[in-house]
This record gives sequence, C-alpha cells and structure tokens, in this order.
Amino acid sequence: MKKTITGLLFFLCTASVFSQELPLVPKPSSVVTQPGTLTLNSKTEIVYNDQVALQDVLFLNQFLSDNYNITLKTKKSKKNKNGIEFRLDKSFKGEAYALTINDRTVTIQGDTAGLFYGLQTLLQLMPLDESATVTLPQVTIKDEPRFKYRGAMLDAGRYFFTVEETKRFIDLMSYYKLNTFHWHLTEDGGWRIEIKKYPLLTQIGAWRRGTNINNSSDEFDRLPHGGFYSQKEIKDIVKYAAARNVNIIPEIDMPGHSLSALAAYPEYSCTGGPFKVLELWGIQSDIFCAGNEKTYTFIEDILDELITLFPSQVIHIGGDEAHKDRWKVCPKCKAKMVAENLKDVNELQSYFIHRLSTYLGSKGRRMLGWDEIMEGGLAPGAMVMGWRGEESGIKAANMEHEVVMTPNSSMYLDYYQGKSSSEPFNIGGDLPLEKVYNYEPLSPQIAPDKQKYIIGVQGNLWMEFIHTASKLDYMAFPRLLAVAEIGWSDAHKDYDDFIARVGGNLPHLDKEGVNFRIPEPLGLHDFESNTTHLTVLLTPPIKGSKIYYTINGEDPMLNGTLYTSGLQLNLTDKPVELKCIVRTKEGRVSNTYTASYSLKK
Repeated sequence: MKKTITGLLFFLCTASVFSQELPLVPKPSSVVTQPGTLTLNSKTEIVYNDQVALQDVLFLNQFLSDNYNITLKTKKSKKNKNGIEFRLDKSFKGEAYALTINDRTVTIQGDTAGLFYGLQTLLQLMPLDESATVTLPQVTIKDEPRFKYRGAMLDAGRYFFTVEETKRFIDLMSYYKLNTFHWHLTEDGGWRIEIKKYPLLTQIGAWRRGTNINNSSDEFDRLPHGGFYSQKEIKDIVKYAAARNVNIIPEIDMPGHSLSALAAYPEYSCTGGPFKVLELWGIQSDIFCAGNEKTYTFIEDILDELITLFPSQVIHIGGDEAHKDRWKVCPKCKAKMVAENLKDVNELQSYFIHRLSTYLGSKGRRMLGWDEIMEGGLAPGAMVMGWRGEESGIKAANMEHEVVMTPNSSMYLDYYQGKSSSEPFNIGGDLPLEKVYNYEPLSPQIAPDKQKYIIGVQGNLWMEFIHTASKLDYMAFPRLLAVAEIGWSDAHKDYDDFIARVGGNLPHLDKEGVNFRIPEPLGLHDFESNTTHLTVLLTPPIKGSKIYYTINGEDPMLNGTLYTSGLQLNLTDKPVELKCIVRTKEGRVSNTYTASYSLKK
C-alpha cells in the first residue's frame, strides 16, 4: 500500500506502545480492571459447586502442572475464601460467562460452555514466565459471543494430518473460543474415513501412488501420500473435541470431488472408469452418477456409518464444483431427468441434494453444503456455506435459510498474507491479517428481520499447498485469531486495538511452539514523499520482539541493525529499500519484509 504526505513523515500507530488493555483474543464484551494483583500460593484451592465443572477443574490443574509445576488442591464446595471457583450457574445463557479476580479469589460463572470459555480467558491471563509465581490482574469480565457458529475448516482430504496434529489444531481453536471444527474428510485426492461396509474406500481411496519423483516442494507434492482415520480414532477425536466445547461437522464431498471414492468403486460413476486417486489439483469431470439408484444406496450406507460416529446435528455434504458434463451424456442421468421431470442438469443436482437432505432429515440430522447446493433450487431446511463471495449467503439468508459466511475473499486462509516474494508458495489470492479482521458478515443487503439467519463465520484451510503441520500453523495463525474475533466480539472495528492485543497474545503461541506467521513491523509501508528528509517509526508487532533492518540492500538476517528509535532516511532520485526482520523472544525469526521509500514525482 502506498501513502503520500507533505512534510516530515512519521509512521504513527496507536498500537505503537503495547496497549495496557489485557491482551485477550477475542475481545470480551466488558472488561473492568482494578489496581492490584492476585498471586496463587500453597493455600490456593480450586473449588466447584457441581460435578459438571470437574472437567474444567482438571483441565486447569493440568495446565498449571504443565506450565508452572504446581498442582492445587481441589474440592467440591460452595465456599471460596482463598482460591479459584468454578460456579455452574444456569442463569447464564449458552456460552456466556463472568470472570472475576480480586485480591483473594478467582470466580468463573456460567453454564457448561460458559465455564469452559471463562477458563480460556483465565489461561490467557496467566504469566508467560514459567519460573515466575502465578500472578493475575484484578479484573471483572462479562462476556458472551456475537454468533453461535464460529468455525475453522481443515482439509484432510487433500493432505492427511495425524490424530495428534488434528487434536493440536482443536486445542488452538478452543483457546480462542472457536466452537466448530469443519472436517473436510474426502476429496479427489484422498478418502480419510473408515467405512466398514466399503473397505476399498480406504484400501484404495486413501492413497496417492505418486510419481516417485524426489520432489516434495510446496509447488507440487508428487510423492506417494495417504492415510485415514479408523472409526476408533474418529470417536477419540470427537470425544476430545467435545471436552473442549468444539463440535465436529464432518464433510463427505459429493457429487463432485469424489474421485477417491470412484477409484475404489467405479460402478457409481457415469462411465465405469477406471480411475485413480488424483495426484495433482483441479476440478474433475468424473463425479457420482446421479441417475443410478445404486449410487444413492451407496451414499446412504456411508451416511449411516457417519452419523454413528459424529453426534453433530449438522452433516456437510459438499455440493461444490460439480462439473456436469458426464451427466449431460449419461443414459442413466438423462433417464432420471425424464422420470423426475427435470429440465436440466442443474435441476438434477438439486434433485441429488434434495434426496440427501431428506435422508439426513429422516435420521434426525440437518444438511449443510457449499453455496452450489442452491443451483436448481434449495432443499427445504438446508444450511448454506457461502464461499463464492457474499452474494449466495445474502440470497440464502433472505430466503430464511441459515448461513455460515465464509467468502473466499475474506475467509480463505490458504491465500497469501503478504507480498508473494516473501511468503511460502501458496494457491494465490491476497488476504492479509487486517483484511480478515475487517470482514463484517452482516451485509446491509440482508433484510433486518433476516439477519438472524447469518449464524456465524468460518475460516477455511485448503491443503493444495499446505503439506506440513508447521505450514498449517503459519497459514492459520494469527489470521484465525481475527476469525475468532469476528465470530465472538461485537461489530465495532479497531484494528490498532486488535493488533496490540494480538501482539501481547502471540507470545503464548510462541512459547507453545506454534509456527505462526510473525507479522510485519507496525508502520512499515511503501511510501512516496514530497520531502527528502523522513523519519520512519516502527513498532515490533509482538510483545518482547525486536526489529533488525538494513537500507543498503543487504540481508537483515545477516547484517541487520537493531532498531531502537525513529529511522532517519534521506531520499534522492533513487528509492530507499528498507528491509526488516522480526525476532521473537523465543528466538523465531520472520521472513524478510520490505518497503520502498521514494520521492514523489
């Protein structure tokens, strides 16, 4: 972004000194601080008034043991004279909670989910230094979410992540009060869930043979790859997520993105195959045959096993990017259109989706799909995930269908988050942290009485070019913190305030070894000036981090100067390129970020 100003230049930011406000993400509804602190000691106890709260008690004590090597006594009691109390209070609605810390006690009040979220806020207030005593600020927080659906999607179909990697992602979600894990389990490039009635789905569909080229670069991963989750592992992950107040919505993508299933069972295609699991990326012509009655039996059998594994009331059936060329010439599909009086293949897709919605409804579940499920007519009661911009979500909400807003322009976290020259190779797009944060899901184009049908937002992580847990961290964080803030906090936007809180919060992730993207120094921008004498003010983006820079073209990693105060630049006809790196307190180093400063012509 280029800026111009007349006279001496100062890059100023209200977050230039880290905010005295508590570095909580997402921002609570109400925070009132008081002077003083509370320090945990050997007499501190954890008490709880209901057995339901015991899980949170154990969670907290495990955290204290892991991070500070202390374990507090616990007991069921209604009295809390010197300690931490979890008070189950059903007068709190849904996920609302209250957290009060005074000079003697910590009290968390809420219903089941509220207690958990109050605990997450308490954990964010814990000191970073593990050798220090555990000292907490005195504060009163009252809090509740703006939206009921606050999601993140992980595409395990294209690239498989282990059970432990998946659990770790769920841990990070729950820490920031995200409550819905959308698990994309099937793709052209892989089938990741064990279906006992159809064992070839994982024996064949879960594995890419690859080309055996010794090249596992980010651009193309052509090495053999695969994996799947057994039903026992699925149940374990579902239970693990539920303990962290995260609901898992599974997705079986159909009728398109189904090549891994057709490689195993080609008889459910229009042509009969043969097929192989896709090794590169792109939309495929071969999809499930919508004219074959046996296809529906096959899918219903899969759904039957799926709903025994996932208690979620919502099941995602995909519905996106289904090329229909095969349907146009398939005898069975053409016969089905005649029999059902369908005028075109769009209506055939709608017929296909309607049947799945009806079947799921007969099992007590609801259907969610990508916005293409609207083509040819939307099934009654269907939930829509709007991804191709906002238009489809707006339309569905005005039609009184529940909508999760996840437009690719704001919520696709596989897009670049900075200049491509300084970022790992990705699928494309431009989605910096500020752009994610500034997204507002309640469009004015939605009628006021229909805005309630926007139930939340979701950040999506597609794996075409994300092949490791480390890169997953990098692409997800800190942008997923912005998604969490959109979903939880009120609609008021103040990016400087947000980035200040993020800067105070990221050291927690740094300590945990999360490979988040280290943001650019605050105040670093391309700039055209009317004057030759400039002062550039930079601020480290993370509390405790340092900036190293060069202005002579050299690598700041090797020859950088520590930034301490305003940087004086004298401009001539040749632009000055300012190169910076950021080093965190834990020793991690950012990519090299650059900005060009030039005289205005």
